Amino acid sequence: MARATGIAPSTIGRALREVRNGEVIDPGRVRRPGAGGKLKSATDPSLIDDLRALVEPDTRGDPQSPLLWTCKSLSKLAHALCDMGHQVGRTLVWELLHKLGYRLQANRKTREGTNHPDRDAQFHYINDQVKAALAAGEPAISVDTKKKELVGDFKNAGREWHPQGSPPQVRVHDFVIPELGRAVPYGVYDIADNTGWVSVGIDHDTAAFAINAIRSWWVQMGRERYPDATRLTITADGGGSNGSRVRLWKLQLQELADELHMPITVCHLPPGTSKWNKIEHRLFSFITANWRGKPLVSHKVIVELIAATTTEAGLTVRCQLDPNTYPAGVKVSDAKLQAIKLKRHDFHGDWNYTIEPNPDPTT
Repeated sequence: MARATGIAPSTIGRALREVRNGEVIDPGRVRRPGAGGKLKSATDPSLIDDLRALVEPDTRGDPQSPLLWTCKSLSKLAHALCDMGHQVGRTLVWELLHKLGYRLQANRKTREGTNHPDRDAQFHYINDQVKAALAAGEPAISVDTKKKELVGDFKNAGREWHPQGSPPQVRVHDFVIPELGRAVPYGVYDIADNTGWVSVGIDHDTAAFAINAIRSWWVQMGRERYPDATRLTITADGGGSNGSRVRLWKLQLQELADELHMPITVCHLPPGTSKWNKIEHRLFSFITANWRGKPLVSHKVIVELIAATTTEAGLTVRCQLDPNTYPAGVKVSDAKLQAIKLKRHDFHGDWNYTIEPNPDPTT
């Protein structure tokens, strides 16, 4: 039997004695109960507590922890435990962490900042305003500035198919190339039509730039889509170039309302909820996916990549470079602000308001 199985004769003999003595053999066990080496956590009772103190020093309030300000890799944890007198390796550390319920996890974006007491009520109000506009066949758009991008041969997140061993070569450091600068994409998303417009600016992200992007959308797309429009509804973040407190934004809206000869209603998202803006997940997310892994080497490349963005749900996007300059820090006087025909809504007039156009001097 030893020759047939390769098992040592002494092991076979010990098994035969157990059978003769009537000992019960559990077919699921290899060793007898209590046999084998002891668990390290049993022979080293302080090991578990020391490991916990290393991986969660911030919750335990231990500013002297050796790994408080470093990456908690298995090797570093094992090294720190050895410095504390324990005999462990990275494999044992991995096993202990799993037994304690720890897993490698990335940061999760869940905190939205300020939680205004009227947060939910404002979302319902925005929804009601947009639904009313869509039911009446009026245009309703979501607007925002996408993340500014460095123009040049810089690394762009994501991967793209290339011959093996021949990835695109890009710069090591992300420093602005003066002659190329940055690209500032400002988007307009038509909620009813599932279409987008993006103006790619080369200068400052100001309210004048934002309103010119909305103007370009109307001239290039909106006017044809809504020939009988009598009003325009805009949903926007509460900050940035289209912020609820930006005077220039309201002044530029007045000029746009005068040009379109229609009132413009604006509803701002409550503080800390910018990622809920429809343009973020209906337009910008698909633009980011479309240009993944492609260096944005020129403004022309950026425009073409944005314009080529589509989805199975039917999203189409048009894009245009805005070569104009928009000086920052433009002041709007109290007199100009008071001249704006702004009507605040009964609910949160600081977030919801309508700007009426001035009478057309040609009529």
